[in-house]
Amino acid sequence: MTKPSFGARLRSVLVTYADRVGAFHPNARLYLLNAIIAGAAFGVYRLLFNFFVLSMNYDETLLGSLITTSSLTALLVALPMGYLADRLGRKLSLLIGNAAVVLAIFVMVLLPSAAMFIIMSMLMGAGQSLSGVTMGPFLMENSTEKERTYLFSFSSGLQMASGFVGNWLGGYLPTWMGSALKVTATATPAYAAALLVVAGVAILAIIPLAMLKTPKLDASQRSLFAPLWYMKENIGTFGKLVLPMLLTSIGAGLIMPFMNVFFRNVYHQSDPVIGSMFAWGSLAMGIGLLIAPPLADRMGKIQLVVITQALSIPFLALLGFSPMFWIAASAYYIRVALMNMSLPVYQTFVMEKVEPSARATVASLVSMANSFGWAFSPTISGYIQVNHGFGPAFVMTIILYMLSITLYWGFFWRGAHQKHPPLAPSMTA
Repeated sequence: MTKPSFGARLRSVLVTYADRVGAFHPNARLYLLNAIIAGAAFGVYRLLFNFFVLSMNYDETLLGSLITTSSLTALLVALPMGYLADRLGRKLSLLIGNAAVVLAIFVMVLLPSAAMFIIMSMLMGAGQSLSGVTMGPFLMENSTEKERTYLFSFSSGLQMASGFVGNWLGGYLPTWMGSALKVTATATPAYAAALLVVAGVAILAIIPLAMLKTPKLDASQRSLFAPLWYMKENIGTFGKLVLPMLLTSIGAGLIMPFMNVFFRNVYHQSDPVIGSMFAWGSLAMGIGLLIAPPLADRMGKIQLVVITQALSIPFLALLGFSPMFWIAASAYYIRVALMNMSLPVYQTFVMEKVEPSARATVASLVSMANSFGWAFSPTISGYIQVNHGFGPAFVMTIILYMLSITLYWGFFWRGAHQKHPPLAPSMTA
């Protein structure tokens, strides 16, 4: 039998992709619009906020502490936020979570001080936690098995692709604001004005969420202790689902929050160059996320996770230790695309193993795993950078990523022939 040509296979993939995207629920489409606007706004924020803090003569130690504060807050409130998400309903939870993040940005810019940065980082962590634990259940409830993997990946992919625009603009926004204010592009007022623009755009991202039409979940069958019962009943299976993510988050927290500082201090690049790099990196990540669903259909979800994350390791090493900027930049693009394209696929994998009544609880515990490393690693990394540079942090990240990939393979791929039953729902106390 003659194999179909490459063109025929490509047409088949595109037709399937269009069919899956066409099946998106109206609520899902509104959420994707939110992801596009928020992705652009927070692409600028992630690029400029570190520079804003450094421009006020604080150092990387404070940056690490702020990231730790935000992530530690998200870690500590994750379980209560899962309960709250069910009590409030998906729409109100998403609205409150997004509004808290926008408010935190406004206050940090208008009332800048180390103490206010810490307090608002706590608010931001709580808002991100509420939005994060709501997202997975919301997408599950507004999709079918047919298009679910595509929706999860599309959500992340569009946010990253829109971050391309945000990062690109972010590299130039301080220059434009500085010119308008008659200060240098690296002056605190220029960064502050740019971040106020970001907060204004982020408000627009809330509008699609206000248009969602979702029923409020029945909270009468849930209790404050439901997550604890759930953990007790499913500790073994859930441990396998979460442990690899925990190791990845610990490794990521050592280097990813500081990539803009890395390229400035190690390769002496300017804000516009770093902004353009982050923009192309977001685009590369977005493309990777968008092509992940058909690859997952073809090779399997866990197989995609293991293969893409394993392939990213050599490029992470090149990024951290290349003597030439262009090699490090190229490695950065490839690494972010490979490492991140599997994340929504794995989110789908986890949510599909959970009974509907337990999804917010599981999302809370998954959020805790993701936040744990980011809560503690940045402070450690900030100290390492000040005293030893970036090298040790990259080595530690590579080791942790390799351990995580080994666990994905051992827990799920090697035993793929064995059936993993869905996790039991939480009991009510």
